[in-house]
Amino acid sequence: MHLRTRLTERLDIEHPIISAPMGFVSGGRLAAAISNAGGLGLIGGGYGDAEWLEREFLAAGNAKVGCGFITWSLPNNPALLDQVLERQPAALMLSFGSPAPFAERIRQAGVPLMCQVKSMAHARAAVDAGADIVVAQGGEAGGHGGHRATFTLVPEIADFLAGAAPTTLLVAAGGVGDGRGLAAALMLGADGVLIGTRLIATPEAATPPAFQAAVVGADGDATVKTTVVDVVRNYQWPSEFNGRALKNRFVSTWHGREEALAEASTNAVENERYWNAFRSGDTDNTGVFMGEAAGVIRDVQPAGRIVEDMVAEAGRLLAAGARHVAD
Repeated sequence: MHLRTRLTERLDIEHPIISAPMGFVSGGRLAAAISNAGGLGLIGGGYGDAEWLEREFLAAGNAKVGCGFITWSLPNNPALLDQVLERQPAALMLSFGSPAPFAERIRQAGVPLMCQVKSMAHARAAVDAGADIVVAQGGEAGGHGGHRATFTLVPEIADFLAGAAPTTLLVAAGGVGDGRGLAAALMLGADGVLIGTRLIATPEAATPPAFQAAVVGADGDATVKTTVVDVVRNYQWPSEFNGRALKNRFVSTWHGREEALAEASTNAVENERYWNAFRSGDTDNTGVFMGEAAGVIRDVQPAGRIVEDMVAEAGRLLAAGARHVAD
């Protein structure tokens, strides 16, 4: 099954599927698995670690992969951008901040610029910066994001791009966990999808088995948008973003009590407890980022099989759509 779109043509890939550059999850092995299956895998640059990036690009081998950075964090170590661009990545994605300071450098390197946006204001800024691909992320997504819903944000940005930047491609993200989500995204005007939570539950993800089990065992009601995971880690995220995470013991205890959690003596104790739980796979006492797509994830599957199944299901649905409505 093949779904040819502007995205597959522009990036020279077989399927209109990109893996999200999730911190602590999207290493070279996962990115390579997605690219080798016909999509495009992105390595997660996270908050910036030169050694980690070098190791994960090596782990990707000869696979054509890209990378993603947290834009507001990148100025803390701008050399990381040059480090990745020297590898001529298939694409580079900037999220959570203005892409303007880095766009020209990426453009000069001849690397496609992807900008993940969460609002119309972000979409306009991405176009102004010369983005080749805009990733419209709805608030259903796991990890950090905004508040707009995928189902309304994607078509609104599609309409905006049609008038303001018709050659700029659109990718949908947030809540896409199977072929139904892919088919819906294409019908909403996207050229492809970016997948996060579904790929946590893969053997190629750099995710402990206990975290994968938590994703598989959760439904869409089991997550909440919160800042407590950042507060306990002392990560200074811009106030417009918060993170969708599992409503476990840790989150339920501190959600709504962020000021108390930030108090120095309490934070020191909870920070140590948090990281000990993270390292041991104790999913009740640490942060487990996941999106609402957890509700359609029922098992751990190889990343390549997920891509194949998703494309096949979307193809069947798109082909049968008119008949289904008529019936």
